[in-house]
Amino acid sequence: MDKAIVLASGGLDSCVTVACAINDGYEVSLLHINYGQRTQKREDKAFDDIAEYYGIKNKMTVDIDYLRRIGGSSLTDMNMKVEEDTTPSSTGSLPSTYVPFRNANMISIAVSWAEVIGAKKIYVGAVEEDSSGYPDCREIFYEKFNELLSVALADESDIQIVTPVIHLSKKDIVKKGIELKAPLHLTWSCYQNEDEACGVCESCQLRLNGFAQTGVTDPIKYK
Repeated sequence: MDKAIVLASGGLDSCVTVACAINDGYEVSLLHINYGQRTQKREDKAFDDIAEYYGIKNKMTVDIDYLRRIGGSSLTDMNMKVEEDTTPSSTGSLPSTYVPFRNANMISIAVSWAEVIGAKKIYVGAVEEDSSGYPDCREIFYEKFNELLSVALADESDIQIVTPVIHLSKKDIVKKGIELKAPLHLTWSCYQNEDEACGVCESCQLRLNGFAQTGVTDPIKYK
């Protein structure tokens, strides 16, 4: 079996992405990255629970706390308010929850690990439609990163980034997760709380709407 690394945050999108990689026939390794986010402990638990559910032994958690120290995001700066409005800004400005260049940092770590273990693919659960216009969730970002990899690695390192849910709505992601029997009940999406999901942050709203449109009850607890 060819090997693949999945960037797994413990959230809904990345959980379904794990299911996609397994369904595609890869031997999956899981990479979880902490960057000083508000719900780090809860995301760690979700990651471990998903890995255990699938029996994935080859997993790694990496700490890049420097993103918290750099700042600029309400996910890492407790003095900033997490937005509760999912309506895209008319000015085109990024939401406060955008973590500057986060995905590029994460993918770079995944590529380093892929070179060592001989993984052919790096699966990322990026979603363009539901990403509030985050520039590092757009398809073109991953296309350009793959172009970079084609010249940045040794000739024998044929590593590509795969984004299986990039064009799906949250409704379709929920449907795909159910179809692939992904453990959606083990995931965590809330930007603010670690005990019960707040239900009002952007991530919670997108998730709740996705389940509602699918006609399925979200299995996690909300305030």
